[in-house]
Amino acid sequence: MEASARGAREAGGHTIGVTCEIWPGRANQWIVEEVRTRSFSERIMTLLERGDAYVVLPGGTGTLAELALAWEMMNKASLSRTVGGSKPLLVMSPYWQPVINCLEQEGQLNSTNREWRSPAMEIVTLVRDVEQAVEYLKKNL
Repeated sequence: MEASARGAREAGGHTIGVTCEIWPGRANQWIVEEVRTRSFSERIMTLLERGDAYVVLPGGTGTLAELALAWEMMNKASLSRTVGGSKPLLVMSPYWQPVINCLEQEGQLNSTNREWRSPAMEIVTLVRDVEQAVEYLKKNL
């Protein structure tokens, strides 16, 4: 979180850090505005509600949980109802590629043309690096 906040600040952006009371630390030095939440689930919902787009960088189980919830809410359209529309979900490849590969298996065979279709995959955009993510966001936000 610190590296992305630093990059955003150095580029002149306004940074918002969503922190949680269950962790003793506060927002890092690059955060201009801290939003403190009571629980992990409240933190994730706050991130989803406040974000214009989601860029999933390499991370651990917490990042995986955030990716999974954002993706599932978009897949079931509940995020669209909650925040008024679909939002870009960019996932850093090759780091998250094994997760993507696993979930690509969930889908259906189109009876007309016999092609495999995985609607959940249409929500995710794979990006190779930060530069590609920034380029995508500039075009689509």
